[in-house]
Amino acid sequence: MSVTPPPGWYRDPSYPLVERWWDGAAWTDHRRQPDVPQQPLIPTPSAGGSGSGSGRARTVALVTAAVVLVAAIVTGAVLLSHDQGGGGEAAARTTPPATSPAGTEDPSPSPTGPSPSAGDPSVVVDELNGITFPVLDGWTKPQYAADHDMVLSTPRTYDCPGDPGLCRHGWVDSRTATATDVTSPKALAEGDIEDAADSAFGHDLVGSRPFRGIASHRLVKSGSVAVAGRAGYLVRWKVKTGVGPGGYVESLAFPSSVGSQSLVVVRFAVDAGPDGPPLSDLDRITAGIRSVGQKDAGGGVGSSIGPTG
Repeated sequence: MSVTPPPGWYRDPSYPLVERWWDGAAWTDHRRQPDVPQQPLIPTPSAGGSGSGSGRARTVALVTAAVVLVAAIVTGAVLLSHDQGGGGEAAARTTPPATSPAGTEDPSPSPTGPSPSAGDPSVVVDELNGITFPVLDGWTKPQYAADHDMVLSTPRTYDCPGDPGLCRHGWVDSRTATATDVTSPKALAEGDIEDAADSAFGHDLVGSRPFRGIASHRLVKSGSVAVAGRAGYLVRWKVKTGVGPGGYVESLAFPSSVGSQSLVVVRFAVDAGPDGPPLSDLDRITAGIRSVGQKDAGGGVGSSIGPTG
């Protein structure tokens, strides 16, 4: 039975010398150079020999056929999963078939291998944006979260003080800023903070108001910041909610270290009051963000950096 491969970096069916991000349903525009150099698809012809021209033609034909087959099988698997309905969670946990011993590519995309930090319980890996987040005391890797962008959360839930539902004392989201023409981290963070506040303390994913909306807000911090050695910018608000203790929300923007180096925006939200995480955790998490596979990349609040644009 065919299943849809889970999200990850795979050989690009349209250009197999690079890797492309498969989001679990379709190919995105994110591409990167593979960590391990790929073998040439077309072998260099040997000097002399009357059959070299026909050998090259056969190689080109075989490579072209393999690429077309990969694209056709992936498209068929996606359409099949949509027609059958359900089963998405099981498909997301299924590992794509590995490359055959003979060295021929399997029709399904094959993963390029786990990142060096994938098995480390002290970090969360965001492979799409090429970064890792530290798991501090009082935080955990989210499981079964409705928000697929969530990378960290506090472990326990509580009854929301407003509309019925379950709330958390803190969470962190990571997403690629694709639906914008903004190229400056400062402009992106300043433009995102209002939406970040609304999603944290205004309206949830189903339109409910767990805190009866935001009554007011004030700026408590903004400025340049180094994130994984790259120049970024943060904006932090304190919000007063209709009910409950209110809280803090932050938008942090910086360039990705992979693919086209699109801007990444990380959103933080923590409850105010004694039950929420300490506000210093936001700075500690920011300081601990690293590029995938790099443990010593500089960064963090207050680091010396260049212009942010």
